[in-house]
Amino acid sequence: MLTAILTGCSPRKKPAVAFYYWKTNFELSQTEKQLLNHNHVSALYIRYFDIGLHPKSATPYPVSPVHFAEKPSVAVVPVVYIKNEVFLQKDPDVKDLVNKTLDYIRQINVKNAIQINEIQIDCDWTISSRDRYLDFMDVLKAQCGTRLSATIRLHQVKYYEKTKIPNVDKGVLMYYNMGKIAPDLLHSIYDSNIANRYLKSLKNYPLPLDVALPIYSWAIHIRDHKVIGLKSKDQMPDFENPSDFVIFDKIFFRTLRSHYDNGHFYRKGDVLKLEKINATDLKEMAVALGESLRNPPETILFYDLDAFNTKTYEKGFFETIAGDF
Repeated sequence: MLTAILTGCSPRKKPAVAFYYWKTNFELSQTEKQLLNHNHVSALYIRYFDIGLHPKSATPYPVSPVHFAEKPSVAVVPVVYIKNEVFLQKDPDVKDLVNKTLDYIRQINVKNAIQINEIQIDCDWTISSRDRYLDFMDVLKAQCGTRLSATIRLHQVKYYEKTKIPNVDKGVLMYYNMGKIAPDLLHSIYDSNIANRYLKSLKNYPLPLDVALPIYSWAIHIRDHKVIGLKSKDQMPDFENPSDFVIFDKIFFRTLRSHYDNGHFYRKGDVLKLEKINATDLKEMAVALGESLRNPPETILFYDLDAFNTKTYEKGFFETIAGDF
């Protein structure tokens, strides 16, 4: 009886902390290594390569494979991003694609002496590509010899009876990129109003889910009230230069003169809409998801590991967010 009481009162296990790594060259800065230590990071989900269609032959081929300048000090989960166009083909050779995908993963692992126990497939499949994607995942599951996970979008949770569920050990809910990239006030990375439309669906989703949260930012380049580009962290202009930009309406910056900044041209009168995630946003996400998920997640992932994305957060912050689930 006492054992049962003690067991029932035992604290729930805190989810592990992990990060996506989305650069083509794996080499961590000292700041990034410290962040892994401070947050007791369990694994890095590293983009190994993309799979797209060759522009000439229209056959699947690997794009931009990762290069390891150093060996990771934590567990590695290879992530393969497969463009939806691959599964929109009428008769793809699924078995051949699985074999080539696994072989390329093995080549990278052998070359860098990396041992793995999980593979993740990232694909935003649609109704039109669904059956071929699911066939691919069935064959991959049978042959990979490891745990298999897949990224899951919010719409695939809410409408899972139509989009179906891949044959994997777990999914990773991508809790970002919720809205359209547009010149209005709405945020495309995270919008709590949009998120709330999907939260109730999480209780009904039968696949175990981990969660991926955003820590990135971008600037939407607007000219004549139309979106003409998207500036990521490596392309951000110097918003603090008072001779080039002036802020208005909280997240918008107007270009004061025509000029080049970080290799990109800005015409006088252009507008940039800065979207970024802060600590308050992440706390809000964690609390809402913790109350909505069917089961506690094993791992909380953050997209993506980069000193630019993490510089504003305090030591151990990401571990604290994982503890809010």
